[in-house]
Amino acid sequence: MTADTHAKLGGRAAGVLRGNDMGSWTMASAHLYPHQWSWDSAFIAIGWAHLDVRRAMTELEQLFAAQWSTGMVPHIVFRAGQDKPYFPGPEWWDCAVSPSAPAPPVRTTGICQPPVHALAVQRIWQLTPAEQQPEIRARIQALYPRLVRWHRYLATQRDPEGSGLVTSFHPWEGTDNSPRWDRALERITVANPGPYTRVDTSTVADPSQRPTNWDYDRYLWLVELLRKYRYDDAEIYRHYPFLIKDVFFSAVFVLANAALLDLAEAAGASDGDRAQLARWLDRGRDGLTRSFDAGSGRCLDYDVRAGEQIRLRTFASFAPLFAGTADSGQRAAQLRLLDSADFCGEPRLRWRLLPSTSPAEPAFQPRDYWRGPVWPVINWLLWHCLRQLGSCERADDLRRDSLSQIAADGDFAEYFEPFTGQALGSPLQSWTAAVTLDWLAADSGRDER
Repeated sequence: MTADTHAKLGGRAAGVLRGNDMGSWTMASAHLYPHQWSWDSAFIAIGWAHLDVRRAMTELEQLFAAQWSTGMVPHIVFRAGQDKPYFPGPEWWDCAVSPSAPAPPVRTTGICQPPVHALAVQRIWQLTPAEQQPEIRARIQALYPRLVRWHRYLATQRDPEGSGLVTSFHPWEGTDNSPRWDRALERITVANPGPYTRVDTSTVADPSQRPTNWDYDRYLWLVELLRKYRYDDAEIYRHYPFLIKDVFFSAVFVLANAALLDLAEAAGASDGDRAQLARWLDRGRDGLTRSFDAGSGRCLDYDVRAGEQIRLRTFASFAPLFAGTADSGQRAAQLRLLDSADFCGEPRLRWRLLPSTSPAEPAFQPRDYWRGPVWPVINWLLWHCLRQLGSCERADDLRRDSLSQIAADGDFAEYFEPFTGQALGSPLQSWTAAVTLDWLAADSGRDER
Protein backbone atom coordinates (compact mmCIF):
# COMPACT_ATOMS: atom_id res chain seq x y z
CA MET A 1 0.00 0.00 0.00
CA THR A 2 1.48 3.35 -1.03
CA ALA A 3 1.85 6.18 1.46
CA ASP A 4 -0.83 8.15 -0.39
CA THR A 5 -3.29 5.23 -0.34
CA HIS A 6 -2.45 4.66 3.32
CA ALA A 7 -3.17 8.29 4.20
CA LYS A 8 -6.42 8.40 2.22
CA LEU A 9 -7.72 5.19 3.79
CA GLY A 10 -6.85 6.46 7.26
CA GLY A 11 -8.60 9.73 6.57
CA ARG A 12 -11.74 7.97 5.42
CA ALA A 13 -11.69 5.64 8.44
CA ALA A 14 -11.38 8.62 10.78
CA GLY A 15 -14.25 10.23 8.90
CA VAL A 16 -16.50 7.22 9.58
CA LEU A 17 -15.87 7.45 13.33
CA ARG A 18 -16.44 11.19 13.37
CA GLY A 19 -19.56 10.82 11.23
CA ASN A 20 -21.02 8.28 13.66
CA ASP A 21 -19.87 10.20 16.75
CA MET A 22 -22.74 11.27 18.99
CA GLY A 23 -20.54 13.28 21.33
CA SER A 24 -19.92 10.80 24.14
CA TRP A 25 -20.75 7.54 22.35
CA THR A 26 -20.57 6.24 18.79
CA MET A 27 -23.27 4.66 16.68
CA ALA A 28 -22.23 1.23 15.48
CA SER A 29 -23.63 2.30 12.12
CA ALA A 30 -26.18 4.97 11.31
CA HIS A 31 -27.42 2.75 8.50
CA LEU A 32 -28.53 -0.26 10.53
CA TYR A 33 -27.24 -0.04 14.13
CA PRO A 34 -28.03 3.43 15.48
CA HIS A 35 -27.42 2.71 19.19
CA GLN A 36 -24.39 1.83 21.32
CA TRP A 37 -23.36 -1.81 21.04
CA SER A 38 -21.08 -3.34 23.68
CA TRP A 39 -18.29 -5.05 21.77
CA ASP A 40 -18.62 -2.57 18.92
CA SER A 41 -17.82 0.20 21.40
CA ALA A 42 -14.73 -1.65 22.59
CA PHE A 43 -13.35 -1.87 19.04
CA ILE A 44 -14.49 1.70 18.38
CA ALA A 45 -12.51 2.88 21.41
CA ILE A 46 -9.39 1.29 19.87
CA GLY A 47 -10.00 3.36 16.75
CA TRP A 48 -10.61 6.55 18.73
CA ALA A 49 -7.34 5.96 20.60
CA HIS A 50 -5.48 6.76 17.37
CA LEU A 51 -7.35 10.06 17.07
CA ASP A 52 -8.00 11.18 20.66
CA VAL A 53 -7.31 9.01 23.72
CA ARG A 54 -9.64 11.17 25.84
CA ARG A 55 -12.52 10.49 23.46
CA ALA A 56 -11.59 6.79 23.47
CA MET A 57 -11.94 6.65 27.25
CA THR A 58 -15.27 8.49 27.09
CA GLU A 59 -16.63 5.80 24.76
CA LEU A 60 -16.02 3.10 27.36
CA GLU A 61 -17.08 5.23 30.32
CA GLN A 62 -20.44 5.86 28.69
CA LEU A 63 -20.93 2.18 27.99
CA PHE A 64 -20.08 1.18 31.55
CA ALA A 65 -22.46 3.82 32.90
CA ALA A 66 -25.19 1.35 31.79
CA GLN A 67 -23.64 -1.62 33.63
CA TRP A 68 -26.11 -3.77 35.56
CA SER A 69 -25.76 -4.26 39.31
CA THR A 70 -24.76 -7.87 38.64
CA GLY A 71 -21.73 -6.53 36.74
CA MET A 72 -23.13 -7.42 33.32
CA VAL A 73 -22.42 -4.97 30.50
CA PRO A 74 -25.52 -5.10 28.26
CA HIS A 75 -25.14 -5.80 24.58
CA ILE A 76 -27.06 -2.67 23.53
CA VAL A 77 -27.57 0.64 25.28
CA PHE A 78 -30.50 2.35 23.57
CA ARG A 79 -29.32 5.92 23.10
CA ALA A 80 -30.65 7.07 19.73
CA GLY A 81 -33.96 8.92 19.45
CA GLN A 82 -37.24 7.81 17.95
CA ASP A 83 -36.08 8.95 14.52
CA LYS A 84 -33.65 6.01 14.49
CA PRO A 85 -35.85 2.89 14.38
CA TYR A 86 -34.41 -0.41 15.57
CA PHE A 87 -36.04 -3.75 16.30
CA PRO A 88 -36.25 -5.24 18.85
CA GLY A 89 -36.20 -2.04 20.86
CA PRO A 90 -36.26 -1.48 24.62
CA GLU A 91 -40.00 -2.14 24.93
CA TRP A 92 -39.54 -5.69 23.67
CA TRP A 93 -36.74 -6.34 26.17
CA ASP A 94 -38.57 -4.68 29.08
CA CYS A 95 -35.51 -4.92 31.32
CA ALA A 96 -37.31 -3.00 34.08
CA VAL A 97 -38.65 -6.41 35.18
CA SER A 98 -35.17 -7.09 36.57
CA PRO A 99 -34.06 -5.47 39.83
CA SER A 100 -30.49 -5.63 38.47
CA ALA A 101 -31.12 -3.39 35.45
CA PRO A 102 -29.95 0.24 35.52
CA ALA A 103 -32.48 2.83 36.60
CA PRO A 104 -34.34 4.96 34.05
CA PRO A 105 -33.76 6.81 31.84
CA VAL A 106 -31.04 4.28 30.88
CA ARG A 107 -32.53 1.55 28.69
CA THR A 108 -30.67 -1.58 27.66
CA THR A 109 -31.03 -5.16 26.53
CA GLY A 110 -30.72 -8.04 29.01
CA ILE A 111 -27.86 -10.02 27.44
CA CYS A 112 -24.16 -9.34 26.84
CA GLN A 113 -21.36 -9.70 24.28
CA PRO A 114 -17.67 -10.75 24.29
CA PRO A 115 -15.56 -8.69 26.74
CA VAL A 116 -13.22 -6.91 24.34
CA HIS A 117 -13.28 -3.84 26.61
CA ALA A 118 -10.12 -4.64 28.57
CA LEU A 119 -8.21 -4.97 25.29
CA ALA A 120 -9.48 -1.52 24.35
CA VAL A 121 -8.27 0.02 27.62
CA GLN A 122 -4.92 -1.71 27.17
CA ARG A 123 -4.62 -0.24 23.66
CA ILE A 124 -5.63 3.23 24.84
CA TRP A 125 -2.92 3.14 27.50
CA GLN A 126 -0.32 1.99 24.97
CA LEU A 127 -1.20 4.93 22.72
CA THR A 128 -1.50 7.63 25.40
CA PRO A 129 1.06 10.45 24.88
CA ALA A 130 3.32 11.11 27.85
CA GLU A 131 1.74 14.48 28.63
CA GLN A 132 -1.74 12.91 28.90
CA GLN A 133 -0.73 9.89 30.97
CA PRO A 134 -1.65 11.35 34.39
CA GLU A 135 -5.21 12.12 33.24
CA ILE A 136 -5.73 8.83 31.38
CA ARG A 137 -4.23 6.81 34.25
CA ALA A 138 -6.72 8.41 36.66
CA ARG A 139 -9.60 7.57 34.33
CA ILE A 140 -8.37 3.99 33.94
CA GLN A 141 -8.15 3.70 37.72
CA ALA A 142 -11.79 4.82 37.98
CA LEU A 143 -12.99 2.40 35.28
CA TYR A 144 -10.92 -0.60 36.37
CA PRO A 145 -13.20 -1.74 39.25
CA ARG A 146 -16.13 -1.78 36.82
CA LEU A 147 -14.11 -3.94 34.44
CA VAL A 148 -13.29 -6.36 37.27
CA ARG A 149 -16.99 -6.54 38.22
CA TRP A 150 -17.82 -7.29 34.58
CA HIS A 151 -15.27 -10.09 34.53
CA ARG A 152 -16.53 -11.42 37.86
CA TYR A 153 -20.03 -11.63 36.39
CA LEU A 154 -18.76 -13.72 33.47
CA ALA A 155 -16.64 -15.95 35.71
CA THR A 156 -19.49 -16.68 38.14
CA GLN A 157 -23.00 -16.01 36.83
CA ARG A 158 -22.10 -17.22 33.35
CA ASP A 159 -19.96 -20.13 34.55
CA PRO A 160 -21.52 -21.51 37.73
CA GLU A 161 -19.85 -24.86 37.02
CA GLY A 162 -16.39 -23.26 37.26
CA SER A 163 -15.51 -24.82 33.90
CA GLY A 164 -13.51 -21.87 32.62
CA LEU A 165 -15.98 -21.55 29.71
CA VAL A 166 -18.51 -18.73 29.44
CA THR A 167 -22.13 -19.74 28.80
CA SER A 168 -23.99 -17.85 26.08
CA PHE A 169 -27.72 -17.33 26.62
CA HIS A 170 -28.62 -16.08 23.16
CA PRO A 171 -27.27 -16.09 19.58
CA TRP A 172 -27.21 -12.29 19.78
CA GLU A 173 -24.41 -12.55 22.33
CA GLY A 174 -21.89 -12.38 19.51
CA THR A 175 -22.52 -14.29 16.28
CA ASP A 176 -26.25 -14.21 15.61
CA ASN A 177 -27.01 -16.81 12.93
CA SER A 178 -23.82 -18.86 13.08
CA PRO A 179 -24.46 -22.53 12.27
CA ARG A 180 -22.94 -23.22 15.70
CA TRP A 181 -26.42 -22.59 17.14
CA ASP A 182 -28.52 -24.47 14.56
CA ARG A 183 -29.13 -27.69 16.49
CA ALA A 184 -29.99 -25.85 19.70
CA LEU A 185 -32.44 -23.62 17.85
CA GLU A 186 -33.97 -26.57 16.00
CA ARG A 187 -35.01 -28.03 19.35
CA ILE A 188 -37.21 -24.96 19.88
CA THR A 189 -40.38 -26.14 18.16
CA VAL A 190 -42.97 -23.95 19.88
CA ALA A 191 -41.52 -20.51 19.19
CA ASN A 192 -44.41 -18.07 18.85
CA PRO A 193 -43.24 -14.60 19.82
CA GLY A 194 -46.30 -12.83 18.48
CA PRO A 195 -46.49 -10.36 15.60
CA TYR A 196 -43.43 -8.25 14.87
CA THR A 197 -41.96 -6.17 12.06
CA ARG A 198 -38.26 -6.39 11.33
CA VAL A 199 -36.28 -3.32 10.34
CA ASP A 200 -33.05 -4.97 9.23
CA THR A 201 -34.40 -6.76 6.16
CA SER A 202 -35.83 -3.52 4.75
CA THR A 203 -32.62 -1.59 5.50
CA VAL A 204 -30.01 -3.75 3.74
CA ALA A 205 -30.05 -3.97 -0.04
CA ASP A 206 -30.30 -7.76 -0.07
CA PRO A 207 -32.37 -9.31 2.77
CA SER A 208 -30.82 -12.73 2.04
CA GLN A 209 -27.68 -11.45 3.80
CA ARG A 210 -29.60 -11.41 7.09
CA PRO A 211 -30.91 -14.15 9.42
CA THR A 212 -34.21 -15.69 8.33
CA ASN A 213 -37.62 -15.21 9.91
CA TRP A 214 -37.29 -18.77 11.24
CA ASP A 215 -34.21 -17.57 13.13
CA TYR A 216 -35.94 -14.41 14.34
CA ASP A 217 -38.94 -16.31 15.68
CA ARG A 218 -36.56 -18.23 17.92
CA TYR A 219 -34.43 -15.23 18.85
CA LEU A 220 -37.49 -13.32 20.00
CA TRP A 221 -39.02 -16.29 21.78
CA LEU A 222 -35.77 -16.65 23.74
CA VAL A 223 -36.01 -12.97 24.71
CA GLU A 224 -39.55 -13.61 25.95
CA LEU A 225 -38.23 -16.42 28.16
CA LEU A 226 -35.42 -14.25 29.50
CA ARG A 227 -37.98 -11.59 30.34
CA LYS A 228 -40.19 -14.23 32.00
CA TYR A 229 -37.25 -15.22 34.23
CA ARG A 230 -36.63 -11.50 34.95
CA TYR A 231 -33.11 -11.88 33.58
CA ASP A 232 -32.17 -13.83 36.69
CA ASP A 233 -29.10 -15.91 35.76
CA ALA A 234 -29.83 -18.67 38.29
CA GLU A 235 -33.40 -19.06 37.02
CA ILE A 236 -32.17 -19.05 33.44
CA TYR A 237 -29.70 -21.81 34.24
CA ARG A 238 -32.46 -23.91 35.80
CA HIS A 239 -35.11 -23.62 33.09
CA TYR A 240 -33.85 -22.04 29.88
CA PRO A 241 -33.36 -24.12 26.67
CA PHE A 242 -30.36 -22.32 25.15
CA LEU A 243 -27.13 -22.67 27.16
CA ILE A 244 -23.95 -22.93 25.09
CA LYS A 245 -20.39 -23.03 26.38
CA ASP A 246 -19.03 -20.65 23.75
CA VAL A 247 -15.32 -21.22 23.14
CA PHE A 248 -14.86 -17.99 21.16
CA PHE A 249 -16.48 -15.88 23.88
CA SER A 250 -14.35 -17.78 26.41
CA ALA A 251 -11.18 -17.11 24.41
CA VAL A 252 -11.88 -13.38 24.38
CA PHE A 253 -12.42 -13.60 28.15
CA VAL A 254 -8.97 -15.17 28.51
CA LEU A 255 -7.46 -12.33 26.48
CA ALA A 256 -9.38 -9.77 28.52
CA ASN A 257 -8.19 -11.17 31.84
CA ALA A 258 -4.61 -11.05 30.57
CA ALA A 259 -5.15 -7.43 29.50
CA LEU A 260 -6.49 -6.45 32.93
CA LEU A 261 -3.48 -8.06 34.56
CA ASP A 262 -1.22 -6.11 32.20
CA LEU A 263 -3.01 -2.91 33.27
CA ALA A 264 -2.94 -3.75 36.98
CA GLU A 265 0.07 -1.57 37.77
CA ALA A 266 -1.23 1.48 35.92
CA ALA A 267 -4.68 0.98 37.45
CA GLY A 268 -3.38 0.50 41.00
CA ALA A 269 -5.18 -2.83 41.24
CA SER A 270 -5.33 -4.53 44.61
CA ASP A 271 -3.49 -7.77 45.31
CA GLY A 272 -6.87 -9.47 45.68
CA ASP A 273 -8.05 -8.36 42.24
CA ARG A 274 -4.77 -9.41 40.65
CA ALA A 275 -4.96 -12.85 42.23
CA GLN A 276 -8.59 -13.28 41.15
CA LEU A 277 -7.84 -12.23 37.57
CA ALA A 278 -4.94 -14.70 37.46
CA ARG A 279 -7.25 -17.50 38.63
CA TRP A 280 -9.84 -16.66 36.01
CA LEU A 281 -7.12 -16.53 33.37
CA ASP A 282 -5.74 -19.96 34.30
CA ARG A 283 -9.21 -21.48 34.57
CA GLY A 284 -10.14 -20.14 31.13
CA ARG A 285 -7.04 -21.58 29.55
CA ASP A 286 -7.73 -24.94 31.17
CA GLY A 287 -11.33 -24.87 29.91
CA LEU A 288 -10.22 -24.25 26.34
CA THR A 289 -7.60 -26.99 26.60
CA ARG A 290 -10.30 -29.48 27.62
CA SER A 291 -12.41 -28.32 24.66
CA PHE A 292 -9.61 -28.85 22.14
CA ASP A 293 -10.02 -31.84 19.82
CA ALA A 294 -6.53 -33.00 18.91
CA GLY A 295 -7.78 -35.17 16.04
CA SER A 296 -9.28 -32.26 14.11
CA GLY A 297 -7.16 -29.43 15.52
CA ARG A 298 -10.37 -27.58 16.41
CA CYS A 299 -11.79 -26.20 19.65
CA LEU A 300 -15.41 -27.26 20.22
CA ASP A 301 -18.36 -25.44 21.73
CA TYR A 302 -20.53 -27.42 24.15
CA ASP A 303 -24.33 -27.51 24.23
CA VAL A 304 -25.19 -27.74 27.95
CA ARG A 305 -28.81 -28.78 27.47
CA ALA A 306 -28.07 -31.46 24.87
CA GLY A 307 -24.90 -32.60 26.63
CA GLU A 308 -22.98 -32.66 23.34
CA GLN A 309 -20.08 -30.92 21.64
CA ILE A 310 -20.71 -28.77 18.57
CA ARG A 311 -18.37 -30.04 15.89
CA LEU A 312 -18.85 -27.48 13.12
CA ARG A 313 -15.95 -25.80 11.31
CA THR A 314 -16.26 -22.07 12.04
CA PHE A 315 -13.92 -19.29 13.08
CA ALA A 316 -14.63 -20.28 16.72
CA SER A 317 -12.65 -23.46 16.06
CA PHE A 318 -9.57 -21.26 16.55
CA ALA A 319 -10.37 -20.32 20.15
CA PRO A 320 -6.90 -21.43 21.39
CA LEU A 321 -5.26 -19.07 18.89
CA PHE A 322 -7.62 -16.25 19.88
CA ALA A 323 -6.73 -16.93 23.53
CA GLY A 324 -2.99 -16.90 22.82
CA THR A 325 -2.45 -20.54 23.78
CA ALA A 326 0.90 -21.36 25.34
CA ASP A 327 0.61 -25.00 24.23
CA SER A 328 3.02 -25.39 21.30
CA GLY A 329 1.24 -28.50 20.03
CA GLN A 330 -2.15 -26.78 19.96
CA ARG A 331 -0.64 -23.72 18.33
CA ALA A 332 1.02 -25.73 15.57
CA ALA A 333 -2.18 -27.70 14.90
CA GLN A 334 -4.25 -24.53 14.77
CA LEU A 335 -1.85 -22.77 12.42
CA ARG A 336 -1.93 -25.77 10.08
CA LEU A 337 -5.72 -25.75 10.18
CA LEU A 338 -5.86 -21.98 9.61
CA ASP A 339 -4.09 -22.27 6.25
CA SER A 340 -5.68 -25.57 5.23
CA ALA A 341 -8.23 -25.88 2.43
CA ASP A 342 -10.98 -25.80 5.06
CA PHE A 343 -10.20 -22.18 5.89
CA CYS A 344 -7.66 -19.65 4.55
CA GLY A 345 -6.12 -22.13 2.10
CA GLU A 346 -9.36 -22.44 0.15
CA PRO A 347 -8.23 -21.49 -3.38
CA ARG A 348 -11.43 -19.60 -4.22
CA LEU A 349 -10.86 -16.98 -1.50
CA ARG A 350 -10.04 -13.55 -2.89
CA TRP A 351 -7.87 -12.82 0.13
CA ARG A 352 -6.34 -15.26 2.60
CA LEU A 353 -8.63 -14.18 5.45
CA LEU A 354 -10.55 -16.23 7.98
CA PRO A 355 -14.20 -16.72 6.95
CA SER A 356 -16.86 -16.92 9.65
CA THR A 357 -17.77 -20.47 8.56
CA SER A 358 -15.57 -22.89 6.64
CA PRO A 359 -16.39 -23.12 2.91
CA ALA A 360 -16.14 -26.90 3.40
CA GLU A 361 -19.01 -26.87 5.89
CA PRO A 362 -22.44 -27.84 4.46
CA ALA A 363 -24.00 -24.87 6.30
CA PHE A 364 -21.63 -22.41 4.56
CA GLN A 365 -23.35 -19.51 2.79
CA PRO A 366 -20.93 -16.90 1.42
CA ARG A 367 -23.32 -13.91 1.66
CA ASP A 368 -25.25 -14.71 4.82
CA TYR A 369 -24.06 -12.84 7.93
CA TRP A 370 -22.09 -15.26 10.18
CA ARG A 371 -22.55 -18.28 7.92
CA GLY A 372 -19.60 -17.56 5.62
CA PRO A 373 -18.60 -13.91 5.13
CA VAL A 374 -15.30 -12.45 6.32
CA TRP A 375 -15.58 -10.07 9.29
CA PRO A 376 -12.75 -7.53 9.69
CA VAL A 377 -13.10 -7.41 13.49
CA ILE A 378 -12.62 -11.19 13.79
CA ASN A 379 -9.54 -11.01 11.61
CA TRP A 380 -8.27 -8.10 13.74
CA LEU A 381 -8.56 -10.29 16.86
CA LEU A 382 -6.73 -13.10 15.08
CA TRP A 383 -4.01 -10.69 13.92
CA HIS A 384 -3.63 -9.33 17.46
CA CYS A 385 -3.19 -12.83 18.88
CA LEU A 386 -0.85 -14.06 16.15
CA ARG A 387 1.45 -11.14 16.91
CA GLN A 388 1.39 -12.00 20.62
CA LEU A 389 2.25 -15.60 19.77
CA GLY A 390 5.23 -14.55 17.67
CA SER A 391 3.68 -15.58 14.33
CA CYS A 392 4.55 -12.16 12.96
CA GLU A 393 4.84 -13.08 9.29
CA ARG A 394 1.37 -14.65 9.21
CA ALA A 395 0.02 -11.71 11.19
CA ASP A 396 1.53 -9.27 8.70
CA ASP A 397 -0.09 -11.15 5.82
CA LEU A 398 -3.44 -11.01 7.61
CA ARG A 399 -3.14 -7.26 8.15
CA ARG A 400 -2.08 -6.60 4.55
CA ASP A 401 -4.93 -8.67 3.09
CA SER A 402 -7.46 -7.11 5.47
CA LEU A 403 -6.43 -3.59 4.47
CA SER A 404 -6.56 -4.55 0.79
CA GLN A 405 -10.09 -5.90 1.25
CA ILE A 406 -11.27 -2.74 3.01
CA ALA A 407 -9.50 -0.39 0.57
CA ALA A 408 -11.00 -2.18 -2.45
CA ASP A 409 -14.48 -1.39 -1.17
CA GLY A 410 -13.80 1.94 0.49
CA ASP A 411 -17.14 1.92 2.34
CA PHE A 412 -15.99 0.16 5.56
CA ALA A 413 -18.56 -2.59 5.27
CA GLU A 414 -19.76 -4.76 8.13
CA TYR A 415 -18.58 -7.97 6.41
CA PHE A 416 -17.42 -9.23 3.00
CA GLU A 417 -18.18 -12.05 0.58
CA PRO A 418 -15.11 -14.31 0.87
CA PHE A 419 -14.76 -15.31 -2.80
CA THR A 420 -15.45 -12.01 -4.54
CA GLY A 421 -14.61 -9.52 -1.78
CA GLN A 422 -17.98 -7.81 -2.28
CA ALA A 423 -18.99 -5.54 0.60
CA LEU A 424 -22.03 -6.84 2.47
CA GLY A 425 -24.25 -5.82 5.36
CA SER A 426 -24.22 -2.30 6.70
CA PRO A 427 -21.84 0.31 5.22
CA LEU A 428 -19.83 2.88 7.19
CA GLN A 429 -19.50 0.46 10.09
CA SER A 430 -17.66 2.09 12.98
CA TRP A 431 -15.80 -0.98 14.15
CA THR A 432 -14.50 -1.72 10.64
CA ALA A 433 -13.17 1.83 10.49
CA ALA A 434 -11.67 1.44 13.96
CA VAL A 435 -9.68 -1.70 13.22
CA THR A 436 -8.56 -0.13 9.94
CA LEU A 437 -6.95 2.70 11.92
CA ASP A 438 -5.19 0.21 14.18
CA TRP A 439 -3.93 -1.86 11.23
CA LEU A 440 -2.71 1.29 9.47
CA ALA A 441 -0.78 2.35 12.56
CA ALA A 442 0.91 -1.06 12.69
CA ASP A 443 1.59 -0.88 8.97
CA SER A 444 3.47 2.39 9.48
CA GLY A 445 5.22 1.31 12.66
CA ARG A 446 3.25 3.80 14.79
CA ASP A 447 1.46 1.23 16.95
CA GLU A 448 3.36 1.75 20.21
CA ARG A 449 3.86 4.84 22.31
